[in-house]
Amino acid sequence: MPRTGAVPAALLAAALLLAGCAAGPAAGSVAGPVGPPRAGGGTSAASAVGPKGAPVDAEPGEEPDGGPDGGPGDDPGIDLTARSTTDPASPWVVVNKHTPLDPVDHEPDLTTVRGYLVRPDVAPDLTALLAAADADGVRLTLRSAYRGYPKQAAVYGGWVAQLGAQQADAVSARPGHSEHQTGLAVDVGGTTQPGCDFEPCFGETAEGRWVAEHAATYGFLVRYTPENSAVTGYAPEAWHLRWVGRDLAAYMRDVGVTTLEEVFDVPGGGYTD
Repeated sequence: MPRTGAVPAALLAAALLLAGCAAGPAAGSVAGPVGPPRAGGGTSAASAVGPKGAPVDAEPGEEPDGGPDGGPGDDPGIDLTARSTTDPASPWVVVNKHTPLDPVDHEPDLTTVRGYLVRPDVAPDLTALLAAADADGVRLTLRSAYRGYPKQAAVYGGWVAQLGAQQADAVSARPGHSEHQTGLAVDVGGTTQPGCDFEPCFGETAEGRWVAEHAATYGFLVRYTPENSAVTGYAPEAWHLRWVGRDLAAYMRDVGVTTLEEVFDVPGGGYTD
């Protein structure tokens, strides 16, 4: 759909910075990264941010959710066909701009960690990761976790109404395409430089450096990095962690592959329409 009017300069400038996870106009943040071109197709990408650089798929300052308590190589050393990459209940499901969840309104089972909703299989490793950081004197915070399809649909619809579909894709993630909807992803923040939460500078904080070094030990990937943007379709987000389990995370670290798309040989890059 063509754009229906001029887009404010501030919004266009923000769209060139970073992106990732989704918040709508009412929440005071924009995002919805569109990744760089991928060989063989895909859209080029700029990422969008809201106030203080907050990406669309993250909601800085959001309150904790209530809820129930509670690759490449000849000898991979792991059976990469052991789990589905398309079943939304699988810990290895690949969700990106090319491939949405199926069904797109999938709702996972959930539990809480420090007040945020995640899948029950994520909770032990997330708890262990946070405890290990605490033991090292690094105070990680949780800033965002599960967000469902209806919330994402409302956010995206608001941007379409305001900007038209084409520009909305530059500043907001489409519903069904967010890793947060799987319950397998969290956004972390820090206490040493809280102003860097959801900002590119998070990667240079004590918390960001600790996460980059230790996340794989606890089954998490730093999913979106500067080096893999063309494959993932997303701008770098040093705070966005995706749980895949310790075996796969260790394998990917050992062989030097950072994307699920490359490990499982599935499409990435930009939206297909």
